[in-house]
Amino acid sequence: MGMKTKIALGAVVGIAVIGALSANSGDGDGDTKSDSRTSASAGENAPGGTKGDGGAKTDGAADAKPAEDKAAEKASQADRFKAFVQKNGTPNEKDAVAHVTKVQGADEQNDILDAADVYTDFTGGIMGEGTGPAKLIASAFADWKDSDNGLVTIYDADGEILGNGQF
Repeated sequence: MGMKTKIALGAVVGIAVIGALSANSGDGDGDTKSDSRTSASAGENAPGGTKGDGGAKTDGAADAKPAEDKAAEKASQADRFKAFVQKNGTPNEKDAVAHVTKVQGADEQNDILDAADVYTDFTGGIMGEGTGPAKLIASAFADWKDSDNGLVTIYDADGEILGNGQF
């Protein structure tokens, strides 16, 4: 009985260690992303502030671009997705994407197991009218985002699955 207890205890400790390591690795990725953004914005400001000769033209262009980037960051994922499809999509994709109300998970990708959710205002679930447009939305999403192993799921207004696709 002593040997079985030791084995069980070792298994519990092993699972706890694995859980702690996986939790910490997720926190590190988030910190790295925020640090890289901070470093990039600090790096953009430093060259503009140190230039004194003829830097007015360059500073104006540099200031305009980060302002556009900030506006794009403030836009929701759904708005950015719709803007992409309006610019690059087919007429049928544009009609289908007009029904998109919310997009989640499009910004957080690790190319291991990416999952994004797209919510629409269609009703009726898988037997309703949104099944065909859901395939168009999934196709347009695959054009917008690229992942080695991504899955996008399209939902109706009630949260029922309409379809899914790889991106």
